Amino acid sequence: MENSPRRSDALRRAAGLLAATLLAAGVTQAKTAAGCAAAEIVVDAKTMEVDHRNNNAVLRDVIITQCDMRIQAAEAHVAGGLNFENGQWTISGDVRVTAEGGQLRSDKAVVSFRDRLISQAVITGSPAQFEQQRDDGSISRGRAGTIDYQTTPGTLSLSKDAWLSDGKNQISGQTLVYNIRTQSVQGRPKANTPEKTGNDRIRIVIPARKPGDKPEAKP
Repeated sequence: MENSPRRSDALRRAAGLLAATLLAAGVTQAKTAAGCAAAEIVVDAKTMEVDHRNNNAVLRDVIITQCDMRIQAAEAHVAGGLNFENGQWTISGDVRVTAEGGQLRSDKAVVSFRDRLISQAVITGSPAQFEQQRDDGSISRGRAGTIDYQTTPGTLSLSKDAWLSDGKNQISGQTLVYNIRTQSVQGRPKANTPEKTGNDRIRIVIPARKPGDKPEAKP
């Protein structure tokens, strides 16, 4: 009983430290987003056709850049004018999104702008794919019917037959979330699905050791 006040103080200090850490992380993330929002958006295209009556535009061989993010496609359709405060562009044809050391490739994507920031890119394909060289030199790869890239948290949500690999092990499921900053992954079941099937589970495959392979050295 004599240690209860000390334990309470220790718990309060631990809680305070955790709150400060989370706050610092949130501030850092906010500063990063604010820095990109302050950075210019550059759109480069080979041709552009603007329909002022209907407030639409078509750009071909287009490249969009902001901060370290680069989006490239054969064509972009813009409805509602060149609105970077709250707009969406539908791009198609050899779509490539490069950001934070990773690259996404697909047939089509919808790019969203919020407050002059490229906030989201939802890419779809057969399948949509991504890869990133990790800090340890290995390469993470993933594919899915849809990959939703949220720029502020740096997350990729893979859905519709999602598959991920770190170069050795493989993870598959209906929905996988990969954080390209922390290089971590989460597996989630299908949301809002009344029926439950065997495909609703996460599967991890560790390849069998080949003849002649040496066991990995213990740390």
